[in-house]
Amino acid sequence: MSVPPGSVIVPDWLKSPEGKEHLAAILRKNKRKVFGLIERPVLPPQVASDTASYKVFVSGKSGVGKTALVAKLAGLEVPIAHHETMGIQTTVVYWPAKLRDSGRAVIFRLQFWDCGEAALRKFDHILPACREKADAILFLFSFTDRSSFDDLPAQISRIVGNAGSLIRIVVGTKFDQFMHADVTERDVAEFQRTWHLPVLRAQSAAGPRQAGRRTPDAGTGLWEVAPLLNRLAEHLWHQDQVAAGLIPAPLPSPEETGPC
Repeated sequence: MSVPPGSVIVPDWLKSPEGKEHLAAILRKNKRKVFGLIERPVLPPQVASDTASYKVFVSGKSGVGKTALVAKLAGLEVPIAHHETMGIQTTVVYWPAKLRDSGRAVIFRLQFWDCGEAALRKFDHILPACREKADAILFLFSFTDRSSFDDLPAQISRIVGNAGSLIRIVVGTKFDQFMHADVTERDVAEFQRTWHLPVLRAQSAAGPRQAGRRTPDAGTGLWEVAPLLNRLAEHLWHQDQVAAGLIPAPLPSPEETGPC
């Protein structure tokens, strides 16, 4: 089930005075802070917020840009050349957001799990480890690689298995390379009609850099990833509300058993 954009989280809240106070907790000198596994943003007492933690597994064929996407979401240096990820790589991203219904600010702690396709196929324990206690799976394809798009149905069936409660979101990478696109908007629309899964889009190019800095400029790159992080946070929070019985559970949709 796709949660309507902006129905759970206020989209442009981080640009407001209140939002900027929270944003300052994840920035340092206009760069994103890098947080370790036991670190978290520090907020002034008057703007302290609860933290909601989630595990997100990033899945996709080799070369679609899994590691690059996670790096971009975290404000890290985006790799220029492709290198197969060896084993499992985890990255923590903190993302402040304001809930629309309650007006309460929440910091989402998103732990992304990324692993190479070769390792996933070679070692039987890696997929169960990535899927264990996961709250969501991002299924990636590249707009410049038709085979990665055509592989989505098999990938979803193989990765999800019987874990029916997992949030499933599809992300199309390299959306900015439209001159080399092998996947059309018509293809995406047809996929959405068949599978009833949200499809988000991500650019592949590294964010603009300040002079003399090797890391992306948060003032521009951050707003580039904000829509994707907000949409992911919306689906995660909505699922929690359903699980807690605070809102009605959605009716079963065709993607739970595959297309008819």
